[in-house]
Amino acid sequence: MEPNNSAPPTRGGEEEDFPLSDKVEGPISAAIIAAGVGATALGLLTTLTEASTSVHDGLQWSDSVGPLSGKAVLAVVVWLLAWGVLHAVLHNKPFETVRALVISLVLIALGILGTFPLFFQLFA
Repeated sequence: MEPNNSAPPTRGGEEEDFPLSDKVEGPISAAIIAAGVGATALGLLTTLTEASTSVHDGLQWSDSVGPLSGKAVLAVVVWLLAWGVLHAVLHNKPFETVRALVISLVLIALGILGTFPLFFQLFA
């Protein structure tokens, strides 16, 4: 009897059947980048709220929460829209997740900067 060689390769160190360029990581990259876009939106909205009283008043959807209610909801809406658009654009493309992670980390850093009081109080 001959051994059965038709079994699929295992992940135990064996190479996969298809080259790296055939992997489609676009949907994963879209989700990663969208997270960065949402974080940047929150930072931008926080800074705009401090810079403009009309934006502050416009984002105050709940008196007990203040303008945080509008900032949080709009940041989530931006995140979801970005995820949908990026998924549609990247869904069949080989986009490296490492590159998406770097892009997202830069966007998250910008978002965090926008939420730091020392930064957004410069615009008050």
